Amino acid sequence: MKQTFIIDFDSTFTQVEALDELARISLRKHPDREAIYVQIEDLTNAAMEGKLSFRESLTKRVQLLEANRDHLKQLVSRLKKKVSSSFSRNKTFFEKHADDVLIVSGGFKEFITPVVLPYHIKKENIYANTFLFDEDGKIIGYDAENPLSNEGGKVKLLRSMNLDGDIYGIGDGHSDFQLKESGLIRKFFAYTENIERKAVAEKADHVTPSFDEFLYVNNLPRAISYPKNRILCLIIGNVPDEAIQVLKKDGFSIRHKTSFEEKYVADVGMLLLASDERVPDGQLARAVKLKTIGYLGNSRNRVSHELCTAMGIVLFDDPKSNPRNARFIPVRMAGFINKGDSYMSGNFPNLQLPKVDHAHRLIHIHQNVPGIMARINQIFAHHDINIVAQFLMTNPKIGYAITDVSAEYDKQVLKELKKIEHTIKFRVLY
Repeated sequence: MKQTFIIDFDSTFTQVEALDELARISLRKHPDREAIYVQIEDLTNAAMEGKLSFRESLTKRVQLLEANRDHLKQLVSRLKKKVSSSFSRNKTFFEKHADDVLIVSGGFKEFITPVVLPYHIKKENIYANTFLFDEDGKIIGYDAENPLSNEGGKVKLLRSMNLDGDIYGIGDGHSDFQLKESGLIRKFFAYTENIERKAVAEKADHVTPSFDEFLYVNNLPRAISYPKNRILCLIIGNVPDEAIQVLKKDGFSIRHKTSFEEKYVADVGMLLLASDERVPDGQLARAVKLKTIGYLGNSRNRVSHELCTAMGIVLFDDPKSNPRNARFIPVRMAGFINKGDSYMSGNFPNLQLPKVDHAHRLIHIHQNVPGIMARINQIFAHHDINIVAQFLMTNPKIGYAITDVSAEYDKQVLKELKKIEHTIKFRVLY
């Protein structure tokens, strides 16, 4: 059945509310700019949470802007740098579904169109308001006949389009939820990567903290195989906020605790520890999903390097307790999860890898015994899989193999790679 994806723009496709950003550009020399910024933001939130009609909010915001065409050019440049990270890395999805993606927004085409066109979104699939200008290029209003300028505008627009098949809505605001409430779409996904409006999230079919999550749930083409928001990153002890923010910004699911509580042991995927923390061998042995540990200091005699190696857990620490480690260690952890980099690990063969486009990256960690690479490549050959690039590093205990393969392959390959004798861990990175 045909699928159509209705995607919001402000605080969804981009990290920000565009009219709020436009105000900061157009009013930067205004003596009362701070008070006006707050007024515009309040009007935005009131409409998004369903506390104020969209038309009333839009009219008041446009009146406060004092903006012109030159300000819009500056806004577009800013918005191009503010595309939500999980949208930015999933251009492949938009390329493959160019006919199926509609941008439907209460924002304005003048700034939406130049931002979304590089993502293979068709111009005719962009539905938004349009500004009215005077002869000097100053914004004096908007086209009031456009249904998207009215309360319930997205519902009115969609009713007029008579779309067939399954329709999915993705957005952060009340106007996006109204599509589900009207019965016009199959599912509404509340998008919370940038802002979570609880009144909207509570009514959603699914809360999606990233676009990766949406693609994963719906089994659609995506840049990474497993959403980072589903990877539990446990932070233990007196860890600086700077370190926590590195991992939070990357999109991992963060829990900050004073101790390694037993209830998290089975599900933790990443572990960041303050310099005085210890992990008992028994707990470590039961942490079967754990992929990487970061230790802000010297981890010797506090975390078993030998057990980490045997379990395929990449450990990053800083034996010299350099002050840089508050940022350096979590960056290394994220680099391993995102790219497979083990560079400067304390227990793993060191690999620093290039990003390969239009390929899948497969990570195979195994005991360092003869013949493993031959078995891996026999499986690829048996399934006629094209290897784009391959990397291998070993130490006396383990081998760390990265294989980038062409995008099309039989999923049976993954099962066979996992079953190779002496395999410790295997995962598809992207």
